[in-house]
Amino acid sequence: MNRIDTARVAETLLTAPGWARVGLTAPTRHVRVEAAFELARAIAESLGENGEPAHIDQLGLSL
Repeated sequence: MNRIDTARVAETLLTAPGWARVGLTAPTRHVRVEAAFELARAIAESLGENGEPAHIDQLGLSL
């Protein structure tokens, strides 16, 4: 089992999209949920885990 590097997670959260960070405090539940999933995707991507695309209608582009 890998240990989670808290400094790396903190840096990832600070560089995540601003709407997602602010969205966690939104008054509507659906915005909070979308924000939480966006932050989770950012963390998973930072850790090198392959996750699901941001949205099912969004195409994945290899760069």
